[in-house]
Amino acid sequence: MNGLVQTGLDAGLSFDEPVIQLALAAALGLFLGLEREWSAKPAGIRTFSLTCLLGAVFAILATAIPYGAVLLAVGGLFVVVQGVLIAVQGLLPDGPTDSLSLTTAVSLVVAYGVGIFVASGFIIEGVAVAVLSSTLLVLKRELHGLAGRLSRTEIRSATEFAILAFVVYPLLPPGVVEVGPVPFEPRIAWLMVVTVAGIGIVNYALVRTYGGRGIAVTGFFGGLASSAAVVGAMLDHVRQQQEAISYGVAAVLLANAAMALRNLGIAIVFTISAGTVLIDVIAPLGVLIVGSFVIAWVIADWDQHVEMTFSSPFSIKNALAFGSVFLFILAGSTIAQAEFGTAGLYLSALISGLVSSAGVTTSAVLLFRAGTIESPETVITILLATAASVLVKAGLAVAGPPQFGRAVGLWSSVLLAASGLAAVAVLSV
Repeated sequence: MNGLVQTGLDAGLSFDEPVIQLALAAALGLFLGLEREWSAKPAGIRTFSLTCLLGAVFAILATAIPYGAVLLAVGGLFVVVQGVLIAVQGLLPDGPTDSLSLTTAVSLVVAYGVGIFVASGFIIEGVAVAVLSSTLLVLKRELHGLAGRLSRTEIRSATEFAILAFVVYPLLPPGVVEVGPVPFEPRIAWLMVVTVAGIGIVNYALVRTYGGRGIAVTGFFGGLASSAAVVGAMLDHVRQQQEAISYGVAAVLLANAAMALRNLGIAIVFTISAGTVLIDVIAPLGVLIVGSFVIAWVIADWDQHVEMTFSSPFSIKNALAFGSVFLFILAGSTIAQAEFGTAGLYLSALISGLVSSAGVTTSAVLLFRAGTIESPETVITILLATAASVLVKAGLAVAGPPQFGRAVGLWSSVLLAASGLAAVAVLSV
């Protein structure tokens, strides 16, 4: 949208011009009304466009004439009353059959707000609201179907996640807090916990929907939340079917790729706001990710299906356990660095990575953001934790058939060696 705004400015047009704002408001109203018109609702394209245009007109007048704000309030009241009438009409015995009249009524209020947004100069925000609202309307069948398929456990998990994300986070103190020798940012730390938990929920939904359709989905998306679960599922599979060893190896490699991608995402996303992005971590982790995909593609038969399920998508207990793990790792890494220097930090990362590479990655990023360690040390710490996670899965694979354990160990060693060479090349520049 910024590019579109700049293009308009270069052409002699400006979104500050009332005429342009009115035209955009009308267009967004048309966009919002498309789905309602197609669904034969009481309010369609013309009503939504006029409502959005009304909001823009009154928003412009609110700043141009003495009592314009009163007009804006009256317009809002008119739209609300109109929406109530539409909703009530759907409940009458002789009214139109429209179980979603309330949705139409609320959508009209949203359209009025979009017009106000646009006329007030919040162009990107207005467009975003229009697009999101239209998406919700179009996906009504899918959303209702999803809600109907949710179990009580899944609903409870979603509620607990919402509490963590939207209730606990605002209560945490902003900025850096010193707890003994350990400096960390509580909100950033909690946001990382929420992020990892969110990845687990998305993974749960994807595995539940596509888990039986292929080793790629099972291995990769399973590895996002629990790579150990992938190894466990593959051990059961290859023990029952010796000829399926190559599929099991591919699943473990894809779990490694998912784990490395998750760590890469944490390292990049949470250092962008720090001013110095961990660019050096991209190449070595990229080699591990791409290499795992390539090897899995070569050795696996993608027609093979493996079922894998998770008992619960999320729980507060698991989230707090993860938070406790990486805060413990953070404290241990800081103390180890203070007592033994960089070698202590690296040893702590390697040992802690056996338990949680995501925990080490988040802890290293927090230390980097606080200025406790520099970029090279942060990159090496993340790579050591990632390597430790790969080695854990290779160790678990030994419990399976010898051919399975040897193949996982061989390919894991090759990938770690290639990733290590990439790390040396990048850090030595």
